[in-house]
Amino acid sequence: MHQIHRTLTRWLLHKPGFFVSLMAFILVAGYQANDDKNRTWSVYKADAESTSYSTLDQITATNVHQLQLAWTFHPNDAKTGARPGSSECNPIVIDGILYATSARHRVYAVDASTGEQKWSFDPFDGGEGGGVSRGVTYWEGPKGDGGSDKRILFTGGDVLFALDARTGKPVSEFGKNGQVSMNVGLRDAPETISVIPTSPGIVYQDLLIMGAEVSELYGAQPGYIRAYNIRNGKLEWTFHTIPLPGEPGYETWPKDAYKYAGGVNDWAGMSVDTKRGMVFLALGSPSYDFYGADRKGQNLYGNSVVALDAKTGQYRWHFQTVHHDLWDYDLPAPPNLVTVERNGKKIDAVAQVTKHGFVFVFDRTTGAPLFPIEERKVPVSHLPGEEAWPTQPFPLKPKPFARQWMTEADLTRYSTAGHDSIVKKFRSMRYEGLFTPPDLKGTLMLPGTRGGAEWGGAAYDPTTSILYVKSNDSPEIQSMQKVDPEKEAKDQTVFAQGKTLYMTYCVSCHGKDKNGDEPNYPSLIGLRNRTTREAVLAKIKQGGGKMPAFASVVKGKEQGILAFLFDREKNSTKVTKLETGQTQAGADKYLNLTAYGHFRDPNGHPALKPPWGTLNAINLTTGDYAWQIPLGNQPELQEKGAAETGLEGSAGPIVTAGGLVFISGTRDQKMRAFDKSTGQLIWETRLPGVANATACTYWSGNRQFIAVSVGGSKENPAGSIVAFALPK
Repeated sequence: MHQIHRTLTRWLLHKPGFFVSLMAFILVAGYQANDDKNRTWSVYKADAESTSYSTLDQITATNVHQLQLAWTFHPNDAKTGARPGSSECNPIVIDGILYATSARHRVYAVDASTGEQKWSFDPFDGGEGGGVSRGVTYWEGPKGDGGSDKRILFTGGDVLFALDARTGKPVSEFGKNGQVSMNVGLRDAPETISVIPTSPGIVYQDLLIMGAEVSELYGAQPGYIRAYNIRNGKLEWTFHTIPLPGEPGYETWPKDAYKYAGGVNDWAGMSVDTKRGMVFLALGSPSYDFYGADRKGQNLYGNSVVALDAKTGQYRWHFQTVHHDLWDYDLPAPPNLVTVERNGKKIDAVAQVTKHGFVFVFDRTTGAPLFPIEERKVPVSHLPGEEAWPTQPFPLKPKPFARQWMTEADLTRYSTAGHDSIVKKFRSMRYEGLFTPPDLKGTLMLPGTRGGAEWGGAAYDPTTSILYVKSNDSPEIQSMQKVDPEKEAKDQTVFAQGKTLYMTYCVSCHGKDKNGDEPNYPSLIGLRNRTTREAVLAKIKQGGGKMPAFASVVKGKEQGILAFLFDREKNSTKVTKLETGQTQAGADKYLNLTAYGHFRDPNGHPALKPPWGTLNAINLTTGDYAWQIPLGNQPELQEKGAAETGLEGSAGPIVTAGGLVFISGTRDQKMRAFDKSTGQLIWETRLPGVANATACTYWSGNRQFIAVSVGGSKENPAGSIVAFALPK
C-alpha cells in the first residue's frame, strides 16, 4: 500500500495540471458533501418531495435517550397580557442558520448551533399580526456580479415578502419594495378581499409556486394556484382550480359557478418533482363546505390531487378523492413523492393522505392508481335543493388508518347520565356511515373535519418504502339550519344583530358562552380588557389560524358584531337589514351551526371510545401496515390496564436514517421518538408548551439537532423554539 502511495505521488508531481484539477475536484466534492449535510432540512417538510425524511444518523435508537436541551430561542414578540400563541412553523436550516416564523408571524434567523438571533423582520410594522404560518421558503441564485443571491420568501397577512437571507432586509427589486399583494390576480377586486396563505410556497427554478387560504363560507374567493418570478415578483402563471369556460373541468359545475363559487384552494402546501418539472397540489373543498345546491356536479378540482407543469402551470393529470364535497374533507397535507416496487420494478409515485383516513397512491407521471380504487354508492341527501354525488372513491389498499364507522358500542361511559345523554343524541341523528350527507335532523361525521390526517401530513422513508402518518378519530355533529338574515334582522338592536351573527357563524368554535376551546379556539371573554375594537375587527375581516376571513359576512354590520363581542348592550339602536355573502342568485342558504365542534358528553368527555389519536406505519409497496399505535395519553380518562388513550394532534412525524420517528403535537406537551421498525417508544420529553408543529432535524457544528416550534403559555405567550442534541 505504501509503495502504491509513493508511486502515485511521484506521478502526480510530474502531472501538475492533473494534480490541480484533482485537488479542485476533491475540494468541490468535499464542499458539496458538506453543503448537502448542512442543508438536510432546507425546505418545508425537509425537501421538495415533502418526505419529512432526513439522511442524518448521528442520533440513533441506541443513543436517543441521551438527548438533552441544546438551546432555546424566545422571540418575545407578544404584547403584555396577550393570548398564548399557537405556532405551526416547521423551521428550515441553511448553512448553519435556522429560519422560522413565530406564533405572531414575525420572521427570525438564528444560529442553528446556539439559538442566537441573527436578525428579525416584522411584516406588520408593529401591528398585532398573528395567524397561521407554517414556515418560510429559501431560494438561491446567481447574481450578475458573479455572487450569490439568497432570499427568504414568506407571507405576512395577505402580502408576499422577499427578504435578503443574510440581513433580513426587503429585496427592493421584488415587487414594490420587497412586497407583492396576494389579493391581486384572483377573481374579485383586490381591495374587497383578503387572501392569507398559511403554508409556505415551493420553489421550482426561479419560480415560487403559491397556494392560499381563503374563506370557507358563502362568497369565498377561488383558490387559484399562482407562480411568481422570484427575482422581480411578477406573476408568471395561474391555474384556475375552479375552471373557467373552455377549460377542462368546467362542465363539472353549473354554467356560471366560476363567477361566484369559492374554495378549492391549496392551503396545505405542495410538492415538486424537479427532474420531471412537475408540481403536485393537494386541493381543498369547494365553498360553502356543507351545502352545495349552488354548485351541483362533481366540482373539479375540489378535493383533488392535481399534477401541473411547474414551469407553465399547464394541467397534466388529476384524481378527485371526494366528489361534490359536503364534509369539508380537504386534502390536508402536501402529496408525498415516493418510490414503490411493482413486479421487481421501481415506480415513482405520489401518495396522498386524507382527512377521512385513506392513502391514495398514483403513478407520478400518468396519475394511474397503483392500488385498485372502487366507486361505491353512498347515501343520498335529504336537504332541499342538495344533490349529493351518488358514488365516492374507496381505495382497496392500504386499509383506512382512521376509524370510519361507529355504533352505540363505541360510545363512552364515564358516567351513567353522560352515557345516556350521548346515546340519546346518537339515536336522534341521521347516520349511515362515511359520506352521510348533512341533514336537518343532524348528522354524525367520523373521522370528522379534524379527523384522519391533518396538515402535518406523512413522513416517507425511501429506504423501506414505509409511510408514517398521524391520525385523529374525532367525531362531530353537523347541525344544518336554513338562514334567512332579512327575517332575523327585523326589529333587532345593533347588539342583537351582532349576537345573531355570532350565533350563526362563530358559536361552533367559540361556544355559546364565548369560552372557546383552547388552544385552537380562543376564549372571547373580556376582550375589552386585552385588545382594541380595531384589532378585533381586523381579525374578523382577515381571518387567521383556523378562522376564515369574514369580511363579506360583517360588511355593513361591523358595529353589531363589535357591540356583542365587547358586551355593549346598553344604548343599542335598532337596525333593519342584514347582508350576506355572494352565492348563486336566488339560492337558499344552509349553515352547519356546529361545524368543527366535538361530539362529547355533558361533562366534556369524548363520546367515542379511545384511541383518539394513532401513529401508523404503512408499507407502500405492499399496502400493508407495519404497525399502528396510540399516540399520546390522557391518564384521567385511561381505563385501568387499558392502552393509552391517544390524543388529537395536527403536527406530523419526521423519520431519520438513524432509525427514528419523531413527533410532537399532542396536548400532553410531549415530544416523542419511536423505533421506526417496531413503533416502540424509546424517548420522550416534556416541552414548555404544546408543540403544534412538525419538528425538523439538521446538521450544524458537527452535531445533529432536533428542533421544534413550541406554542405559548400564560407566562410566555410568544412561545419558543427548542433544540435538542447529544452531549458534546
